[in-house]
Amino acid sequence: MVDIVALGELLIDFTESGTSSSGMKLFERNPGGAVANVLAAVSRLGGSTAFLGKVGDDMHGRFLKKTLKDAGIDVTGLVMTPDFFTTLAFVSISGIGERTFSFARKPGADTQLRTDEVNEALVRNAKVLHVGSLSLTDEPARSATLYAIAIAKEAGAVVSYDPNYRASLWKDEQTAKERMRELLPLVDIIKLSEEETVLLTDYPDAESAGKYLNKLGIPCVAVTLGNRGVLVCIRGEAAVVEGYPLPAVDTTGAGDAFLGGFLYRMLLLDKRPHTLTLPEAKDCANWGNATASCCVQKRGAIPAMPTLTELLDLMDKYR
Repeated sequence: MVDIVALGELLIDFTESGTSSSGMKLFERNPGGAVANVLAAVSRLGGSTAFLGKVGDDMHGRFLKKTLKDAGIDVTGLVMTPDFFTTLAFVSISGIGERTFSFARKPGADTQLRTDEVNEALVRNAKVLHVGSLSLTDEPARSATLYAIAIAKEAGAVVSYDPNYRASLWKDEQTAKERMRELLPLVDIIKLSEEETVLLTDYPDAESAGKYLNKLGIPCVAVTLGNRGVLVCIRGEAAVVEGYPLPAVDTTGAGDAFLGGFLYRMLLLDKRPHTLTLPEAKDCANWGNATASCCVQKRGAIPAMPTLTELLDLMDKYR
């Protein structure tokens, strides 16, 4: 069995990195993509992972494939195409580490994964299938995502979901709401940001949103609260788990690192979302917070994910 298989975007984050001698902005090439970031976090902690998706058969796609392999992620489900260019995201970082995005994705290779290109064997062999919402923005990737979820549910895998809203990638907010919400009846665990609660539930506050999602049938809900930590909701019970008091250098991949740490700990406990107690979910969230705190100390996402030793050292320091 593979601990976690993820389907979705794999792309380049060109992250702002100072200015040249002539005063022009410089950008650093970093591997990224939310679902790939989750896999990198799990893999660095010691879990087994595999990726499903599509990149261009170009310099960036080849770089991304090597990056995943170097991170210990199975790439047999990665499709390389000469017909579409690898998706690019240009990332501007504020003085407090917050990001704004500009995407080159019209279309990007990640949106072009077809149903017949989904590696069914990997999905059937997964303990957890993780997906995001960026593979729902365009066909054929949307159909490929729904197909993979159907296979995972048939095989008894846990389905994990991160809405990961990026306004510029959707036709309009209403379309985004409809597409992102269509997965809610299909998933077992969801991680969303505080800003995404209205998009997914119409509730502006985290606890009301989390309990609403529980009532919809999602047993485990985590709402990230920035530097305040995370709210976890388990079958109608809610608790806030505080984060670690470390300043951020770059918040790229922080939510993905959190989810990777959470899922890794859940599997380590040999639990599924519907069997987690609230104390166990809080424990998983603490691991997620620690993973995210380690991640934001470095630039980029995949390269910034911590090892298990680094994670345990941080947790011991603040115990």
